[in-house]
Amino acid sequence: MRTLCSSTLIGEFFVIGFAGLVAMKDPDLSMSTVWTVSGIAMLLSVLLCAMVTRPGGIAMGWALQIALIASGFIVPSMFFLGAIFAALWWASVHYGRKIDEAKARFAAQAGSAGSSTPDAV
Repeated sequence: MRTLCSSTLIGEFFVIGFAGLVAMKDPDLSMSTVWTVSGIAMLLSVLLCAMVTRPGGIAMGWALQIALIASGFIVPSMFFLGAIFAALWWASVHYGRKIDEAKARFAAQAGSAGSSTPDAV
């Protein structure tokens, strides 16, 4: 799960940065505000890569997805990109858990099969 979720979060890092560049063109927003908000979101996306497997990591990832979609009120294309990344986040969590379960089953089967065979000396 960690690999899939981290890949999604790193992709979001770049999308947030590009959205910041687009938001800079808005005359109602100051450049310092845009880059403070974008910088915090970008930093959060990188930090979440390390927190994915910890308690609350997935929930914080969902909060980032909601914030990404909500950023569409500033940069309208983020409604679409946020929804795409929310779907990718869901898929990363869902299929990542399935992969982790399959790896655990495989390791358990390999461990039980290895212990039942006699040692040949």
